[in-house]
Amino acid sequence: MQIPIPLFMTLAAAGLVISLLVHVCAVFDLPQPIGEAAWFLHAGIFVVWIPAMLAIEPLCRESNRRDLWKAALRWCPRWMRWVTYGFVLYAVINFITFLPFAPKGQQPADEPTPPIVLRGFSGHWMAFYFTALAIMCSAVRGRRRDQASAIARQ
Repeated sequence: MQIPIPLFMTLAAAGLVISLLVHVCAVFDLPQPIGEAAWFLHAGIFVVWIPAMLAIEPLCRESNRRDLWKAALRWCPRWMRWVTYGFVLYAVINFITFLPFAPKGQQPADEPTPPIVLRGFSGHWMAFYFTALAIMCSAVRGRRRDQASAIARQ
């Protein structure tokens, strides 16, 4: 069964935009536009990440483990590769700078999530959603390239 990559690319792009919005609001201490529903972005990562991992398999079939990411992203546009690396680097830096300010202990259930917590998690959400989007873009472009070369050989 072929996975509907364009559908999951759309979901990854939507997740990226929403997580970016949550992140910006958290950084600038603005009201969260989707409130506590932001935590659904956690589950959404799996919705797009599983298809991305299925799409990565044909891209990396003939490469060694050390070159996995190079193979996975080889057909996506160069700018997309750099933005992927940027989001991953930003997620690491964001998380390291978040840790000293992370609330200690249990938060009361009736209080909204503090912006600092959403900031800490949304950095990772952005990285995962964009990476999934880049992998699936690479898979689509690689598939088109294979089809074009198969037609040219006929």
